[in-house]
Amino acid sequence: MTERAVIRVFIVLSALIGASFSPRPFAGQEPESAEPRGLLFPGEERHLANIRQLTFGGENAEAYFSADGKKLIFQSTRPPFQCDQIFILDLETNDVRLVSTGKGRTTCAYFFPKGDRIIYSSTHHVSPECPPPPDRTRGYMWSLYEGYDIFSARVDGSDLRQLTHTPGYDAEATISPDGKKIVFTSMRDGDPDIYVMDADGRNVKRLTRTPGYDGGAFFSPDGKRIVYRAHHPRTMAELADFQTVLKEGALRPMRLELYVMEANGSRQRQITNNGAANFAPFFHPSGRRIIFSSNHHDPARRNFDLFLINDDGTGLERITFNPTFDGFPMFSPDGRRLVFASNRNARTPGETNIFIADWIP
Repeated sequence: MTERAVIRVFIVLSALIGASFSPRPFAGQEPESAEPRGLLFPGEERHLANIRQLTFGGENAEAYFSADGKKLIFQSTRPPFQCDQIFILDLETNDVRLVSTGKGRTTCAYFFPKGDRIIYSSTHHVSPECPPPPDRTRGYMWSLYEGYDIFSARVDGSDLRQLTHTPGYDAEATISPDGKKIVFTSMRDGDPDIYVMDADGRNVKRLTRTPGYDGGAFFSPDGKRIVYRAHHPRTMAELADFQTVLKEGALRPMRLELYVMEANGSRQRQITNNGAANFAPFFHPSGRRIIFSSNHHDPARRNFDLFLINDDGTGLERITFNPTFDGFPMFSPDGRRLVFASNRNARTPGETNIFIADWIP
């Protein structure tokens, strides 16, 4: 299950409201004009300036900075691929290149701090075909594809190494600031929980044990804490439904709260409690605030915007005011820029692109 699935939640709920390998930008990436419409909404000027659209067309999301802030790694569904593959975008040249195999489905890519290697999850070793979407006849669900394993590679996609080998879902991997630890979500013990392992895949340790889903984890800038999202059923009926759907390899993602814990799994504490879909949390470089996406402000739960919150759950502040979807925010390492995915300026319904803006403290 990936954060990209939240985009699909939004698309399903708001359908009535108004994506080849190449060393060059893919067809349609160049903007139609120097000043595309609808890039900045009233209220966003408080924290965002000089917003720029980086992709044009398809489904693009989960864009994360390299440690030097010069590149982004992201996942995208674009021709000729039928499901997500991993790409790297050079922010100085705008060149985009494929770095995954082009087979299976991929998700959750991230740079190692030295910038020489990347990680991502993929199903290519199980089948070259895209795995089937989940059965949604009983409501919206995320798939927890059993075929997902975590791989590392050089930044050009070569020297591919498989880091996880256990049966079941292994995905949502990110890396500690010192490059020594990988935090990820796994079904290896029967419940989707958060684990850490060494950068070479050894010494796996389980961090969460509460029944339910825990995932989407990121380290704090000093590597001492982890922020993540979770769905913990609150009643026996909710738990029974969760376990039934889980046996089918899926999850209902309609309620996710945010948590912070120490890097060793201790002191797990909840920082949101609004009953909505809160996801994609990421620390500000100061380590004191967390940016995330949520639909808690929309009674219909159709609109996702970006919010800031203190690491103790206080001081909630709205950042974006787009009436459609904003998600997957990440600060540049120096804190001067913010990258995020959005439906703003979409030319077709559900089109999701990557945007970058200067950050105003």
